[in-house]
Amino acid sequence: MRFDAKIVLVTGGTQGIGLAIAAAFRDAGATVHITGTRAGPGDYDWPLEELIYHQALMGDRASRERLGEAVGPIDVLVNNAGGSGLGSEMSVDGFASVLEQNLTAAMDLSVQFQASLAARRGCIINMGSIGAHVALKDAPAYTASKAGLLGLTRALADRWARKGIRVNMIAPGFIETRATEGMKSVDSWVRRIAEDIPMGRWGQPSEIAGAALFLASPHASFITGISLPVDGGMLIR
Repeated sequence: MRFDAKIVLVTGGTQGIGLAIAAAFRDAGATVHITGTRAGPGDYDWPLEELIYHQALMGDRASRERLGEAVGPIDVLVNNAGGSGLGSEMSVDGFASVLEQNLTAAMDLSVQFQASLAARRGCIINMGSIGAHVALKDAPAYTASKAGLLGLTRALADRWARKGIRVNMIAPGFIETRATEGMKSVDSWVRRIAEDIPMGRWGQPSEIAGAALFLASPHASFITGISLPVDGGMLIR
């Protein structure tokens, strides 16, 4: 799958799943823009080679507007940036903050880039979670935001299909990244991976990147409005 002459924006593209997706599009010939929260690419302890960096805070509307102006027309939008409330999700403010980052930002950027995506017959890939399909009791805001992202994916897919824009979501399961590193030393999580995932292992960021390239490619030209689980079979149980 080649993406020569295509322009891709991956939010939250400095590490983990986002960086794997950005690197995969870059290696397939695309010009790739990424966002991060630090001042510049040199502020990261790992290389972000041949990726066009933009500082942007997904929880801030003005920052998102500046991003849209800086990037310009694109062929693929990957709404990957997001997070959880780290223990504050049961408060109204904490809940609202997570929804702003994970859900409202995706809607905002989708609308901002809608015209260029339509002109280029492009696509949007939203980064969901298995939390869109199952309850994560310790993360109510995260769960709600990812379930909302699934609804948004379906609604925009329906609304923009005749404009030539495909909108899909990837629902990762347990993926081995810096963010999940601490879970690997917790016995309860080790048992859960072994018991709840038919494939019996963590996923890799590259496996999410492969799904993203497929959904953005002509091979997926008749696919829109779906949630694609990449979870080692977790959701079948």
